[in-house]
Amino acid sequence: MSKIQAVRGMNDILPSEIHKWHYFENIVKNSLQQYGYQEIRLPIVEKSELFHRGIGSGTDIVEKETYDFTDRNDEALTLRPEGTAGCVRAMIEHGLLRNQIQKVWYNGPMFRYERPQKGRYRQFYQLGVEVYGADSISQDAELLSLIWQLWQALGLNRHVTLELNNLGTTENRIQYVNALVDYLTPLKEQLDQDSQRRLTKNPLRILDSKNEHTQKLLNNAPNLNDFIDKDIQAEFIHLVHYLKNLGIPIKVTSRLVRGIDYYSHTVFEWITDKLGAQGTICAGGRYNTLVSDLNGPQTPAVGFAMGIERIILLLETLNLFPPSPDVTDIYVISDEQSIFGAMLIVEQLRKAHSDLIIELNTTFGSFKSQFKKADKSNATLALIIAEDEIKSNNCTIKFLRKEQNQVSIPLSELHTSIIALLN
Repeated sequence: MSKIQAVRGMNDILPSEIHKWHYFENIVKNSLQQYGYQEIRLPIVEKSELFHRGIGSGTDIVEKETYDFTDRNDEALTLRPEGTAGCVRAMIEHGLLRNQIQKVWYNGPMFRYERPQKGRYRQFYQLGVEVYGADSISQDAELLSLIWQLWQALGLNRHVTLELNNLGTTENRIQYVNALVDYLTPLKEQLDQDSQRRLTKNPLRILDSKNEHTQKLLNNAPNLNDFIDKDIQAEFIHLVHYLKNLGIPIKVTSRLVRGIDYYSHTVFEWITDKLGAQGTICAGGRYNTLVSDLNGPQTPAVGFAMGIERIILLLETLNLFPPSPDVTDIYVISDEQSIFGAMLIVEQLRKAHSDLIIELNTTFGSFKSQFKKADKSNATLALIIAEDEIKSNNCTIKFLRKEQNQVSIPLSELHTSIIALLN
């Protein structure tokens, strides 16, 4: 029988790597609490209809990338490809949008069937942040300020650039899309294949094409700014000035669109040049119609998602992770005759010093082999609590990280002496 391996594009996060995730998550959690955001935990499986209506049936995500299946009741279900639609569903279902501001965040796996490559997986993790009920450009500004503060806390602020665009209202966007389609339709045969398909299903994404010839054809296309209301353009200018005053490196680009149908007004991506082709590490924008599109009350909203694997990869590339904090302080060596007595002593020690990492060898073996394991654990001290120690009510202590003779102390004094011995 062949060895069973993980599904392609779905990766394990091993114990040797998990401290990097904890480091990122702890910084994020502290920052979000400081800004008044609360955590929400959402299902990873939703009704397929949610994503077809919310994300848009003509998007690449729904057309090519979702994991869809039917359960035993023949209900169409989908592994969530992103978090926003599910978060909106939760807000509506639990009546959380009635004349109040909701500021929430979530963290967890998303699923898209696409070609796995470095920084892009079929099961990937996102941090999502959403604000409901705030319609002013100042909320967009605060959200981008929050992200900038996160980059500073992680040491990434010198390695990222904010790309920013204004899509205008839904009506503005519809007018622009009609003009863009009118311009591109006679040129359809000159477009790349993806853009030809998008021309009838998601024309805005053509602006985002990586094909050089398509980009040249777009040089004479209608300009989005010409279709946006003057007051919305003025608000956007205020936003740009504010962000520049924060010291954020900004690139305003009319070609930036998001691959999901629900965006309007402000859209953005945070880009790095340290990860090659997978340069986008955070993206989002305003989506004022999604709640009502999903049969909720008319509610303005804005949010973003961060690709956690890409941020972890970026922090690794830049060597910005601190050493793992999960280093064993004390390794306890015993024998088969005394193991339960040793365990009682170790439990008392853990209770008295809850901040210490104390590892007990329960597989025995010779003292020589146990000392090798103690050394491999990177512990500072090895405690010997075996048959002789139990009989004499003493504990033998060996120093593993400095040249110092081993000592013996009464077991009754162990919990009061251990901190001095560690230092």
